[in-house]
Amino acid sequence: MSLSTRLKNQHLLWRAGFGPAVEQLNELSLYSPQQYYQALVKASANEPVPLEAVDDYLKGFFQGMGDVIRMQTNLSDEERKKFRQKNRQGVRNLNLLWFKEMVNSSAQLREKMALFWHGHFACRNLNVLYQQQLLHILRKYGLGSFRTLLHEVSKSAAMLNFLNNQQNRKDHPNENFAREVMELFTLGRGHYSENDIKEAARAFTGWGANLKGEFVFRKFQHDFGKKTFLNRTGNFDGEDILNILLEQKQTARFITRKIYSFFVNDNPDDEKTEWLARRFYQSDYNISKLMEDIFTSDWFYESRNIGCKIKSPVELLVGMQRLLPMKIENETMILVLQRLLGQVLFFPPNVAGWPGGKNWIDSSTLLLRMRLPAIFMNEEALNVQPKPDDDQMMGQPDAEENILPKNRNLTERYGKALKAEIRWDEFLRFYQNLPKEKLIISISETLLQAKTNVPVQVIYSFSKRKDQKDFIKAATLYMMSLPEYQLC
Repeated sequence: MSLSTRLKNQHLLWRAGFGPAVEQLNELSLYSPQQYYQALVKASANEPVPLEAVDDYLKGFFQGMGDVIRMQTNLSDEERKKFRQKNRQGVRNLNLLWFKEMVNSSAQLREKMALFWHGHFACRNLNVLYQQQLLHILRKYGLGSFRTLLHEVSKSAAMLNFLNNQQNRKDHPNENFAREVMELFTLGRGHYSENDIKEAARAFTGWGANLKGEFVFRKFQHDFGKKTFLNRTGNFDGEDILNILLEQKQTARFITRKIYSFFVNDNPDDEKTEWLARRFYQSDYNISKLMEDIFTSDWFYESRNIGCKIKSPVELLVGMQRLLPMKIENETMILVLQRLLGQVLFFPPNVAGWPGGKNWIDSSTLLLRMRLPAIFMNEEALNVQPKPDDDQMMGQPDAEENILPKNRNLTERYGKALKAEIRWDEFLRFYQNLPKEKLIISISETLLQAKTNVPVQVIYSFSKRKDQKDFIKAATLYMMSLPEYQLC
């Protein structure tokens, strides 16, 4: 059975972005997926404006202090406490800034790629300046060259600190950074030896960053001796190691399979991923060409790849707000929802990032996902408490305070309503001229990428309203509460 142009374009918008915006509903049937993809590429072509969450206090702090030692010796206990509080608030603000960018930006492809790299280069760092700098790298280079992206991320203050390379010195190498660069960023587990890790760690000695987040090579801490890495011998430094890793075709395979799993299907097709990886390698890791190969292929739009992926919490929350624009008075509750659903931006569960797929769903998160429409309509309070999760908190019992403002009263913290005001006007205008008997099918075609087994009569009975607008609202919210809405 041939699929409609509308369904294909919605599929593209969910995978290359965060779903259709309400203002796009009129045009989903007018353009081919290839035309729509070129529009997405054009909208993401300009260099992004950096998202600024560092306030004046922290700006002055980072710019005015020469090094960490001076900072530590000159600060009083009260100043240190204020510095930590400002950083925590800054990371929360950066989270909300990026979340809003995902909802509102026309550069959907850029922000979706940045979200992918945010999970690939998973990094938890409570220095908001460092996180802000790393996010800009992901947004700026995420559609460019993976070669450039890998080098930039590897030299970022956020990653060097998170993976302990600040402690990597000659005669006392720290292997953490070198190990993760191979296992998580390039080759994948099983394609290197323990000796390769040791030799790579020696090459990365002396790599660090200053308080302003600028890369610093401390030559007196660097091991200038010969190293043997992946059967190559030389006086290698960190850049040499990264370039040798990029020479390996396995790096192209590893990255391509992760991209396929994220954007196409949780179960990669070996033949297609090998073809994509070969072209990715031959293009010297041109990410845009790889994504074009995926999003303009016929197989991307096959029915087996549509409605087969579970939306991540961020995709779910952003997608709802793109289709139903809303003003949220209590924005902190967006952070609470991220925490409850299992994906807090800038707080990956571990160095491997979020596992995705069926891991997004358990009995509690599924129920909360299906309650979201009622919560956004302020019909229900958010009276759920997050489960203790040592993996999510990375062994830090107070790590949740790094995500949410301090408040000992759990009922008060989690029982608040979102105080969301949904702006229905444009959505209602799109459906206002349809007869009632066609409304359910039309709304379901917009909202659901997977077919539902719920009979139309059930939706009619649940959405029984005399007023046309009330009927559309009720039917929409009911369908957003279905399990099938969790799929894209």
